[in-house]
Amino acid sequence: MTSQAAKAKAEVELDPFVGVDFSNLELSLRRPRTFVSMLFTAITIAMTLCALVPLFSVLLLLLWRGGRKLSIAAFTQLPPVPLEQGGGFGNAILGTVVICALALLISLPFGILSAIHLAQATPDNRLANSVRFVGKVLSGFPSILAGVFAYGVVVMATGGYSAVAGAVALSILMLPTILLTAEDAIRMVPPSMKEAAVGMGATETQTVWMVLLPTAAPRILTGIMLAIARAAGETAPLLFTALFSNYWLIWHGHVKLLQPTASLAVLIYNFAGMPFANQVELAWAAALVLVIMVLITNLIGQSLANRQVQ
Repeated sequence: MTSQAAKAKAEVELDPFVGVDFSNLELSLRRPRTFVSMLFTAITIAMTLCALVPLFSVLLLLLWRGGRKLSIAAFTQLPPVPLEQGGGFGNAILGTVVICALALLISLPFGILSAIHLAQATPDNRLANSVRFVGKVLSGFPSILAGVFAYGVVVMATGGYSAVAGAVALSILMLPTILLTAEDAIRMVPPSMKEAAVGMGATETQTVWMVLLPTAAPRILTGIMLAIARAAGETAPLLFTALFSNYWLIWHGHVKLLQPTASLAVLIYNFAGMPFANQVELAWAAALVLVIMVLITNLIGQSLANRQVQ
């Protein structure tokens, strides 16, 4: 074998496509398959841009109408009464944060512990399959029904609207999101990590709390952030449970959890329909603040998910 033939053979071994004619693979609109592919690509891009138009339209409208009313007073003052100028929605921001925090405290233990059981259960476990099915049904549960349930169970029992009743209603909506995302996160932990822990003599409980949960924590936190973002924007459950208040939830060191509590969603609902320009402007500003809060929560959840992927 000559040196040129040996060199050609070596080049073929390194690159099997040496000498192959690719001229027939060039893109040309005259080819039907290429034309159809490019046509559907253009249609997909156009539909994507059309789908983004409502989103950016709402954001721009909120920035234009709500941004003009934003000020330090809007975050620190109480809502104004009719015909009164100025005012703010500081108590509604505080109420939203407190109600969502209470709802998280209620739903988190049930969601995480149930997710551990579902992830560790065998495929033929009837209890696990039933809980998983109920969780999927609850994920599409109408929010107003959660408010009606909390009204009958908490409001009627305590004799009044309160932040606790609102938290119970929102916890029902948060539970399926936490449950299903936590189960998927635990299942995605490599089996080798669990086997290594068992091989080192760890018990099943130690394996769960020291290996599975820490490894799945970023994805679990993503589900928690998504659940909080959903609960923060709910209005119907809070109308049946927390109602509204023109006073601070925390005053002189006293937390009034068993009294009607303001929230951003209900404030927007109340003020948007009033015939007073000041209240309507505050509703736009509160809507902008609520959207920013939900957006920040979603971005945190997305960053946690990306960190887990990397």
